[in-house]
Amino acid sequence: MPSPINIDFKKGGVRKVKNVAPYPKEVFWDNSVTVHKTDKGIEYVRTPEARFENLSGFDFEPHYVDIDGLRMHYLDEGPSDGQLILMLHGQPVWCFLYRIMIKDLVAKGYRCIAPDMIGMGKSDKPLKEAYHTYDRHCDNTLKFIKALGLTDITCFIQDWGSVIGTRLVGENPDLFARVVLANGDLPLLTEETNPFYIPDPVVVNPGIKSFKDIIKYWLKGIPDSFQAWILYCLQHTQNFIGAIMQQATVKILTKEEIAAYEAPFPSFIYMAGPRTLPSMNAGLVGQQLGAWEGLKKFEKPFISFIGLKDTLLGRPRIQEKWIKAVPGAKGQAHEQFENANHFIQEDIGEIMADRTDKFIQRNPL
Repeated sequence: MPSPINIDFKKGGVRKVKNVAPYPKEVFWDNSVTVHKTDKGIEYVRTPEARFENLSGFDFEPHYVDIDGLRMHYLDEGPSDGQLILMLHGQPVWCFLYRIMIKDLVAKGYRCIAPDMIGMGKSDKPLKEAYHTYDRHCDNTLKFIKALGLTDITCFIQDWGSVIGTRLVGENPDLFARVVLANGDLPLLTEETNPFYIPDPVVVNPGIKSFKDIIKYWLKGIPDSFQAWILYCLQHTQNFIGAIMQQATVKILTKEEIAAYEAPFPSFIYMAGPRTLPSMNAGLVGQQLGAWEGLKKFEKPFISFIGLKDTLLGRPRIQEKWIKAVPGAKGQAHEQFENANHFIQEDIGEIMADRTDKFIQRNPL
């Protein structure tokens, strides 16, 4: 096992962790895995391709682009001259989340591009949790867009895909033609108002095995519940992806679907991304406020969908904030769905594809 990993949130961060306790024996750190290193010294691992064979409903061709020496995976489906839809995912998922929507939208003639964040899915996975900062993932996504030469983008954004995506739209409005915000938000936190923290020292805790181990925090509401979520993910010793997915969807996922969501993470050495992404909230210190000002001037079409079973981002007041603030949201067919939880693409993917198509058709370029 390598030396304990320090978490050091530099640019875009607010707290520096100096001490990390050694991993306990319950942690499965697979020493047989080949560790690679970029020219800039970033150590990373790559999930074996065999983990992605014969996934349920996922028969797409893989594509890759280099982002600072790391391989970033993406799907690129549909006609090359079709109207472009960029689909950004969050935590703890990968582009598998968009398989239902992609098939329906490609059948209607759209070009659908869905990248995996670095550290997630089929993309390379840096070993150090410190890699995962909000600013870095925003920068990675913008580099991805520019590497592929994408313009006139309709973006479908949810979860961390929305926290990243709305910032990119606000700062780079010329790249985007339309926005579909589904269970998403851009928290307007500053260094003074941010309540979230990363513990010092950071320790993984074998006692955290299920949501019941942090349930008392959920009962207190936000921000306590989200801080509990940060600790749950950061301190967990196992692959918790399946449990999270079933908690955050209305539909009962099949064993094959759960296995697909867990496929990128065969052991703890691969898990820095899903463990650390919620902690990026501690790095929101006002760098997103400029984007918010840009969004308040965004006159291109903007639509909001929420799943009301999502108690974090499916709250009507969040939707109302966006409708009120963004000029392009005026007069659009915003909707709320009773039968959808946080991962709205999984619960009602066909409906999301239909509504995205209708939104684009009502708002031609």
